[in-house]
Amino acid sequence: MTTASDTRKDIGDTVSTDTASTGTTHTGTTHTGTTHTGTTHTGTPPTGTTGAVERWRAVAAATGPADRGAAEAGVRLAYDAAGLPRPERIVWVGSPLEGTAAALLLAGRRDILPGEIAGRAAGALRAAGVEPVAGAAGAAGASVREAVRTLPWAAARQRLHGTLGGSGWAERWALTGAPLWDTTRSLTERVRTGVVEALTAQPDQEQEQGRGRTRARDREAAVRLAMLDAVLGQHDAPWLAAVAEDGDAASGAGELAGPAEVARAAGWWWPYEKAVLIAERPLELHRDEAGRLDRGDGPALAYPDGFALYAWRGMPVPAAFLEQLSTLTAERIRAEENAELRRVMLEHYGYDRYLEESGARPVHRDETGVLWRIEMPGDEPVTMVEVVNSTPEPDGTHRTYWLRVPPRTRTAREGVAWTFGLEADGYAPERET
Repeated sequence: MTTASDTRKDIGDTVSTDTASTGTTHTGTTHTGTTHTGTTHTGTPPTGTTGAVERWRAVAAATGPADRGAAEAGVRLAYDAAGLPRPERIVWVGSPLEGTAAALLLAGRRDILPGEIAGRAAGALRAAGVEPVAGAAGAAGASVREAVRTLPWAAARQRLHGTLGGSGWAERWALTGAPLWDTTRSLTERVRTGVVEALTAQPDQEQEQGRGRTRARDREAAVRLAMLDAVLGQHDAPWLAAVAEDGDAASGAGELAGPAEVARAAGWWWPYEKAVLIAERPLELHRDEAGRLDRGDGPALAYPDGFALYAWRGMPVPAAFLEQLSTLTAERIRAEENAELRRVMLEHYGYDRYLEESGARPVHRDETGVLWRIEMPGDEPVTMVEVVNSTPEPDGTHRTYWLRVPPRTRTAREGVAWTFGLEADGYAPERET
């Protein structure tokens, strides 16, 4: 939980150390649909504390075009409250990806951007009258995020903490922000990872010349710094639910009235002295019952400029991978070398169907799992161990994995031990994960 003195470690400032699978982002196709599924909320939420939480839950999951008038009014309100001159220019961008690219241009880091994305971001800046060059006449000036978001948040929290006391604040957070925290933070980090992937792809030539590793680190650091200058708009919902006056999202009162207004109307935004970048909300958001990104026939999260994330039950997958699912065969599943992707294939295809169509037969079972063998005409048999992850998923279920093991394997324990480079007698984990 954020403290008044820890002004950079909020949901918008956490830098994830996780990385998603290569190929999980897509930047070329423009999506124009408005499908709302999963945990996206519509309609009129209830009133009271629970109603306030549900209203902010709807804000975090909102899809469709931004309310540009309301968002721009919220920006002006935020600048007024911070005692800053109102920004001269407002630049609309299609997604957090394009916004981050524009922020990097304003920081003088065009050198690290892929050409197509840099051109699109530069075009958005110039269309609004902002030069995409650091320090140039007509440029945006320095970031004022601290003045319009960080300090108002700290003041609001300090005021509430003083009024409610430590235990009262903790109870307030438990009833307001906490119910929204996990799913919103997860979504935010997935977006961050997607942006990093899209903006840090290395040309093969650099890798061959041995400069790839250093330049990759430089790119990633610059991209993450640019995202730290963003206010997260709708994805600031957990904090705004906790600090809005009386927990009421509709009141618009308090130090964060401006950021709250922007959050209800738009996505991420980057405030500067003379200009503001504001990103559109996603057009599509698809999640499963546990709040994880999930879609088997297209992007789970899609923005109007084509930036998209693909996932199956929370696991990042390449866009091209999903296209295969409708034509899967048992042979194709057996040929997949990536264990995570093979698991997705099996879940989509169905374990029972796979075993039946593969001619598999269980040959041994013990406390470590079940050993299956599939006879392959003209080739050695395919031998797999079916294991269940002892660590539950957020929804309480346990993932089933299929581990390819040598044909000579005779017991499930021997197969599992082999994946750790051990003999069966030497495999005795103190704690399974």
